Amino acid sequence: MSDFLEQRVADRYVPSRTCYCSRCRCRGLLGPALVITLGVLFLIGEFTRWDFGRTWPVLLIVIGVVKVVGSSADIHGHIAPFGLGVSGPPPAGSTPPPEAQPPYEVPHV
Repeated sequence: MSDFLEQRVADRYVPSRTCYCSRCRCRGLLGPALVITLGVLFLIGEFTRWDFGRTWPVLLIVIGVVKVVGSSADIHGHIAPFGLGVSGPPPAGSTPPPEAQPPYEVPHV
């Protein structure tokens, strides 16, 4: 029984700031999506007959869509923090974003 529980804990997804798998990249979308949605809803309230009191449920829809997209994203190549959670080799041909790659050093001649 304890082996089963240990395996379940080891298979659990643990987000990491140093990982560039699809699910870790989707985690930062909720804040910007909400800010943009709020701005659009207030803009709609200013220029149409629908005020924020009638359009606020769109916020719940946006939150739900972002959560579903984030939870269904692929975790292939996930790099778990401190050896926790699901991990595996990165997919073939994938490279981290440019800011994560070490800077190129010019050899001095």
